[in-house]
Amino acid sequence: SSTLQRSLTLQRVTIKRSGQSSGSKPSDDEAWAKLVPLDTRFSDIEIRRSDMVICSEIKPSSSERHEWCRITKNLGQGSATLHNKSSDAILVDEALIPKDGAVDIMSGSEIVPGPGGQGYLQYRFTVMPAPDSRSQLLKISIDPDHAKCSICLNVWHDVVTAAPCLHNFCNGCFSEWMRRSEARHQHVLCPQCRTTVQFVGRNHFLQNIQEDILKADTGLRRPAEDLAVLDSSSSIQSNLIIGSKRKRRFSTLVSPTLEERDSLRLQCPQCAATIGGYRCERHGAHLQCHLCRGMMPNRTNFQVPLHCMGCDRPFCGAYWSSQSVTHGESSTPVCSRDTFRPISERTVTRIPSITHEMNRHEQDITQRCIAKMGRTVQDVVAEWFSLFNDRQIDRSRMPLNHAESITVSTHVCNECYDKLVGFLLYWFRVTLIVDYFPADAAARENCWYGYACRTQHHNEEHARKRYDPEHPIGLERCFKKFEGKPWQLEVLCCVKDPSNCFPGFETEKCIKCPPLRKGDAPSTSLGATPSPL
Repeated sequence: SSTLQRSLTLQRVTIKRSGQSSGSKPSDDEAWAKLVPLDTRFSDIEIRRSDMVICSEIKPSSSERHEWCRITKNLGQGSATLHNKSSDAILVDEALIPKDGAVDIMSGSEIVPGPGGQGYLQYRFTVMPAPDSRSQLLKISIDPDHAKCSICLNVWHDVVTAAPCLHNFCNGCFSEWMRRSEARHQHVLCPQCRTTVQFVGRNHFLQNIQEDILKADTGLRRPAEDLAVLDSSSSIQSNLIIGSKRKRRFSTLVSPTLEERDSLRLQCPQCAATIGGYRCERHGAHLQCHLCRGMMPNRTNFQVPLHCMGCDRPFCGAYWSSQSVTHGESSTPVCSRDTFRPISERTVTRIPSITHEMNRHEQDITQRCIAKMGRTVQDVVAEWFSLFNDRQIDRSRMPLNHAESITVSTHVCNECYDKLVGFLLYWFRVTLIVDYFPADAAARENCWYGYACRTQHHNEEHARKRYDPEHPIGLERCFKKFEGKPWQLEVLCCVKDPSNCFPGFETEKCIKCPPLRKGDAPSTSLGATPSPL
């Protein structure tokens, strides 16, 4: 009898569908559109019915309300018909609409409830997402046998892909295969098809599929001890270039071809000569530096790190510095040591541009707070690096890979260092008492969405707003919920309901409220007032 292949149904592809089904009616509880006043002192006008008369303020100088238009929803998505019900003409997208006139409006149309722009409020018509907009998952059947490593015959673990054949293996399995092949053979051959492997790298897309397969069928999981052995053998962190092109001999009278020039430009210095007592093997694996695009040998047993732990990308600065190869002396691309070095050897003179979600107004406030304290950015960052190294800061929101493993002795690239400094300056702001804030910063208008608001990136005026203490989200919730109130341990939300906070914010680890951070016992007296974020 034929053997039935087992297949797993995975929910992999998300299809978004908007709009209402045929014959459906908009709910009175859901707003399908709204009129947004450009003057932020006035509230939005929500449109909840398919045919609705608008009664609102028409002039900023008067709070009197007038019926000035009727808006009727059209069958097509994103459009409506506006009927002028006022006693005068109105403007729609700068077009004059007479009394009792009508015009079609689209999402984004600007409306002035009067014949001129001066002296009247301005509204923007905005269509809301349909109430039954939803995501549907497309089910795909995958045979687990097609997701197995041909070396260990188990479902992939930390899957890597070899090129040009594009066969997939466990990272640990292929790393061990590559080590043995380089010791015994001139080339690394694919274990499955015996094609010469030129490149190999981690495959994050297949990694997601592998995780879904193991979730669907837990019987395919391997013991933790086996996975630990595989991880200890894994040496592929980024794309590896395996082997090298055979050098071409050419006469000095003939100019080298473009291919030959590229081959010379990308040549590893230790392929051409013995440097620091080491010379590359003829077909040894190489890494390409992310910054200068130059080559360096993939020496997995070498003490100097070749990859940035924050982003897993290869950088050559530390390696070539250890081999006494400098940027000016080498004929091939080589990075300086300053591009990749330990955190403890770095200094910072300015607030990185990525700090506070790249909001330059928040960066300016942080800079003024530091100056008011009589300190420098380096002083503050050094203090917080000390707290970071002592593991007194929760790292769940840290924007780097391997967050729990990073210490001040870890090598990181310049970009990851800026991210880490921005992360620490965020914590500096969260725990700063209000006395150090400029008066204009404390008096700013609130933003409902808080720290991660996306509007601040494209709206300069909105970027000046501060985060609303009434609707804090994420890390700000606990700290701002009790602004101006006693810091009582039993009412903090990380104690009352731990699910309200990020992982790790138990009472003994929470550093957000100053009394707890300093180790003081909670009291019923008024504690330090948290800063406006």
